[in-house]
Amino acid sequence: MPDHFCFLLLPGFSMMGLMSAIEPLRVANRFHAPHYHWRLLSADGQAVPASNGMSLNVDGALDDDLTDTSLFVVAGFEPLAGFGSQLAARLRRAERECRVLGAIDTGSFVLAEAGLLDAWQRFTLHWEALDAFRERYPQLQPTQELFEIDGRRITSAGGTSSLDLMLGLIGRDHGEALSIRVSEQFVLGRIRTRLDHQRMQVSSRYGIHDKKLALVIGEMERCTEEPRSPQQLADIVGITTRQLERLFRTHLGTTPVTFYLALRLDKGRQLLRQSDLSVLEVALACGFDSASYFARRYRARFAVSPRQDRHEGTSERS
Repeated sequence: MPDHFCFLLLPGFSMMGLMSAIEPLRVANRFHAPHYHWRLLSADGQAVPASNGMSLNVDGALDDDLTDTSLFVVAGFEPLAGFGSQLAARLRRAERECRVLGAIDTGSFVLAEAGLLDAWQRFTLHWEALDAFRERYPQLQPTQELFEIDGRRITSAGGTSSLDLMLGLIGRDHGEALSIRVSEQFVLGRIRTRLDHQRMQVSSRYGIHDKKLALVIGEMERCTEEPRSPQQLADIVGITTRQLERLFRTHLGTTPVTFYLALRLDKGRQLLRQSDLSVLEVALACGFDSASYFARRYRARFAVSPRQDRHEGTSERS
């Protein structure tokens, strides 16, 4: 039987995430008897604007019959901006109708808000939204993989990871030879598996080659809510705090304290722009004892207050 995919587009959806999911299906049909079919849907059947400002016309509304289809919720910035009781009810009904109920990019927010993700399920979403997701749904545990296939829940982190997901599904259903042939049409060096992480390794992102420094930065990224002291960080890699200071100055031109502070403030900016947490809640999530101290350091780094930045960030994405 043909495989029918439906993509529910939410305002501000990721165009890259959507097209990376559809294009492998299109190419697979070139090399195989027409097998894959897809439709674009919106909540009301009207055109939907993407995060890049372009609008796409759709083939129908979410109220259409979804029996025996694979439905993917495609989102981007502010995935819950248009969420309401009607959408939640329709998605719960889709859960009973569809073969697969999945998500692309930040679509997992919508599934979680509708109560359609469980603590035992493997699922993923875009790495930039992970902190905001964990703050809002502490009972759920998203992974940092490129994509996850867990029974009837299939999710991708968006961007080009949707391409890897579809290649994986094509290979699973119709053989690896077809998935390789499709991947070659996109000039891919290799097909990534779900175990490939979304972000580059610390050493690649910061252009460093010292293993001890990379380990310390990795620990900093993991521990923003309860920051480690310089002594604790130095103990992790078996060096003194003076040696730790020298590593940061030599390779990054800064101090461990300054680097760590910037990292925590950057996380704060992501939470402000991608969640509805209060400034105090964001401050605490980033390891600051008070909203006022967080605001002072925030203004010093970004030349704008947290509240102003939240407003401006929303305007940029609207």
